[in-house]
Amino acid sequence: MKETIEAEIIEVLDTWMDAFNRLDIVAWEKTFHFPHYRLASGNMRILNEPGEQDVERIRKNLTARGWHHSGWDRRNIVHASASKVHVDTQFTRYRADGTVIASYESLYVLTHEAGRWGIKLRSSFAP
Repeated sequence: MKETIEAEIIEVLDTWMDAFNRLDIVAWEKTFHFPHYRLASGNMRILNEPGEQDVERIRKNLTARGWHHSGWDRRNIVHASASKVHVDTQFTRYRADGTVIASYESLYVLTHEAGRWGIKLRSSFAP
């Protein structure tokens, strides 16, 4: 069972990153459970339902820093139960030429709700 949960968690995170890199908000939010929480830059942002994010604002903030895409550096499950998993992560943001903008450590909490795993909370040192 542990291997199955781990594979499902990694699949959700892969889907999350793929959708994020395409700035496909609909696909990205399909990896969330709502309400969805993001703690970053000292602020807790709560998304109560899909569609509350502004893709143009997200795109502007990322591209202002030269962002082209992001990638996982690590995803380590540090605590797990049948309904909740804590994942210690680090990701890197890259420019189009592959140079690094910055790397950020984060904690992702995924929950099993309505028959599927989804990201419930992200606590990140990314802006």
